[in-house]
Amino acid sequence: MGVVIIDGSTVRDFVNDEAQFNKSVDEAFTKLDLNNDGVLSRSELRKAFETLRLIETHFGVDVATAPEELTSLYDSIFDKFDCDQSGSVDREEYRSELKKIMLAIADGLGSSPIQMALEDDDQGFIKQAADLEASKLPQQPSSAGP
Repeated sequence: MGVVIIDGSTVRDFVNDEAQFNKSVDEAFTKLDLNNDGVLSRSELRKAFETLRLIETHFGVDVATAPEELTSLYDSIFDKFDCDQSGSVDREEYRSELKKIMLAIADGLGSSPIQMALEDDDQGFIKQAADLEASKLPQQPSSAGP
């Protein structure tokens, strides 16, 4: 497990780096598009959000949530992503909504740095934002002994 220090500007800079953000979103979209039809179905998008466990934990403790409540939540998320109400989410809709989510996270974080623990193999957008910021820092020369 690793720890990153981020603030709103870390996330905002990631979103504003269109090349990096679009590459990351496109990779995530491709992983979610299980049948490779170029759009996300309700079930494909739901699987992605189920991994976030949006309301199934309370400060790290599992809580029971009625299946109907979960279905309602995931349906409302899908409807938000399906901007043209076509019954599927295309790459642009996915990118647009993720951009809004990431900017809302940035606003919520504000300018005060926070420490966040992330799994070592985490390749989520927050980790990618932290990695992008770290890649822009001047490299420290290694101190090799005589």
